[in-house]
Amino acid sequence: MKIAIAQLNYHIGNFSQNTEKIIAHIRRAKTEGADLVVFAELSVCGYPPRDFLEFDDFIRRCDESVKTIAAECRGIAAIIGAPSVNPRVEGKNLFNSAFFLADGQIRQVCHKALLPNYDVFDEYRYFEPARSFDIIEFMGRKIALTICEDIWDVEDDLMYTLWPMEELKKKGADLMINIAASPFHSMHAENRRHVMKKNVAKYGMPLFYVQHAGAQTELIFDGGSMVLNSKAEIVKELNYFREDFAIFDADKIEKMPAAPADASSRVERMHDALVLGIRDYFGKLGFQKAILGLSGGVDSALVLALAAEALGKENVWPVMLPSQFSSQHSIDDSLQLCKNIGCKYDIIPIGDSYDTLHKALAPQFGDLPFSVAEENMQARIRAVILMGLSNKFGHILLNTSNKSEASVGYGTLYGDMCGGLAVIGDVYKTEVYELCRYINREKKIIPENILTKAPSAELRPNQKDSDSLPEYDMLDKVLYQYIEQRQGPKELVAMGFDEELVARVLKLVNINEYKRAQTPPILRVSPKAFGMGRRLPIVGKYLS
Repeated sequence: MKIAIAQLNYHIGNFSQNTEKIIAHIRRAKTEGADLVVFAELSVCGYPPRDFLEFDDFIRRCDESVKTIAAECRGIAAIIGAPSVNPRVEGKNLFNSAFFLADGQIRQVCHKALLPNYDVFDEYRYFEPARSFDIIEFMGRKIALTICEDIWDVEDDLMYTLWPMEELKKKGADLMINIAASPFHSMHAENRRHVMKKNVAKYGMPLFYVQHAGAQTELIFDGGSMVLNSKAEIVKELNYFREDFAIFDADKIEKMPAAPADASSRVERMHDALVLGIRDYFGKLGFQKAILGLSGGVDSALVLALAAEALGKENVWPVMLPSQFSSQHSIDDSLQLCKNIGCKYDIIPIGDSYDTLHKALAPQFGDLPFSVAEENMQARIRAVILMGLSNKFGHILLNTSNKSEASVGYGTLYGDMCGGLAVIGDVYKTEVYELCRYINREKKIIPENILTKAPSAELRPNQKDSDSLPEYDMLDKVLYQYIEQRQGPKELVAMGFDEELVARVLKLVNINEYKRAQTPPILRVSPKAFGMGRRLPIVGKYLS
C-alpha cells in the first residue's frame, strides 16, 4: 500500500480554497500511484476555527466540503480532518473528526478523544471527546487512525481516562496514522520527534504523522510531517515552514535508512517562523504592504529585515520620526539599514508637532518637571503619523516591541505599542540580537553599530534602557523562568536570583497586564506567549 502525505497550508473558513487544494493533491496522489493520501487535522476548515464552530452555517459548509472531497475519492482513498455533528443529546454538539473516504463516499469517521484545553488550546470548549475506537481496514492493513494529542504521551495527565492507542492496539492495529495541528515554538520539533519515537517504540508499529504548514494569525504551524518505521527511526521528515508532498510504500519503510536529523538551530527556526507568520498574516487577510517606525534601534531594524524578507523590500515602508532627542547616529544607522535592504523610506521630524502639543498643554502642565508624560507624547505623536499614513495608503502598521519590553511595560499605549501585528512580541531582547546576527550570517544587512550601541528609547537626553530596567541578559533570565517556566518568587530566589531583583521584575510584569491586554496579535514562537496562551487577570494582587 502506497501512502501519500500532503502537508498543506490551509486558510480558516476558506472552504473553496481548502477544498480545491485537497482535491488537487488527491488527484496528484492518484496520478503518482498512491493508494491513500492523508491530510492534517481539521484540514477542511483550517485550524483553529474557534467560535466559527458555533455557527450552523460553518458546520454545514464543512459537511458539504467533506462530501465534495469524498466524491473525488474513486480509485484512491483519503483521510481528511473536519468537525462532525454529535448525534447524541448529551455532551458537546461536535466532534473533532478524521474522515476516511473511499469509493466516492465517507466510509468511516474517527473522533478525537484527548482534547487539549491548555495554553492556546480550547478544544473542550467545542468538542465532545470520543469514547470508543475502531481500526480502519484497508488493503490488508489495520490502521490506527488518531488525531494529534491522541498519540501524545499524556499518561500522567489525570484529566484523561481513555487511551485510544491502547484500544486500537488490542483490536489488531498494525499501522499508525496521526493527523495533527500542532503549533510551533522554538523547541517543539525536538519534543515532537521524541513523542513520536516513544509511541512507535511502545506500540511496535510504523507511524505516518501529518501536520499543517502555515500561520493562522498568531499561531504558526511548522510542517515537519514524518514517517517512522517500527524500530522508531524517522525515515523521512518533510520540509519545515512550507508545503510538501511525498509518497511512501508502507511495505518498504522498514527497509528505508534512518533520515539525517534536522540540523536547523533554534534561532534559524524562530527566524523562519516569524517570516512565515508575517507572510501569511498579510496574505490571508488580503494585504500586501507594511509600514513601521524605524528608530535606529535593534528592534525596529529586526522587524524591517523580517518584513522585507516576508513581503519583499518593495512592500515595506520604514518611516524615521526623529525628535530633538534623537541622535544623529540613530538616523545614520537607519539610513544605512534602508540602503542595505534596498527599500524606500521617509523622514518626518516630530519636533514641531511635539512643541505644538507641549504648548497646548502648558496651562495644565505649568511648571511641573519633564517626566514620562512628555516621553509618551513623543511616542503617541509618532503613532498618529504612522497610523495616518497607514490609513491613507492602506499599509498595515507593524509593531516592533519585543517580549522583554512587553513583559515589564516598557512601552507606550497608543504610541509605540500600536500596530496590526506584533512581530517580535514573543522574542526576548537577547534573542533579538541573536536573530539579527543570524540575518547577518552571510551578508551585512543590519549595521554593526545598531548591534553594539546601548539600547535607548531616545525620549529624553542621554537616555538608556538600563536607566529604567535591569540589564537585559539578567532581566530575560528572570522573565523566562517566571513566564515560560511559571516559577514564583521563592523558586526564583532559590535558583540564585537576587531577591530585590525578583520582586522588582515580577511587580513590573504583573502591574502591566492591562497594557498587554491592548496589544496587537503576537506571533507565537515560545511555549508561553502573551495573548490567548497566557490568561491572567488585569486586576489582581498575587505577586504584585
